[in-house]
Amino acid sequence: MLAIRLPDELEKRLDNLAKLTGRTKTFYARQAIEQHLDDLEDLYLAEQRLTEIRAGRTQPIPLEDVLKRYDLED
Repeated sequence: MLAIRLPDELEKRLDNLAKLTGRTKTFYARQAIEQHLDDLEDLYLAEQRLTEIRAGRTQPIPLEDVLKRYDLED
């Protein structure tokens, strides 16, 4: 269960969309979270990786090596 408070303007927009489409506000909130959660996870992972590279704890893999590994060379 999740309860969130939205700014009035956003709440009005969400309410209007729900009324116009016959769907619930929960449907649209869930859809928005699902669509953006992957992006947020990717961003977090990329930031972690960059921190590890800058700290010298890991090394980047050259693009050429990745292409070879997955047989994606031209």
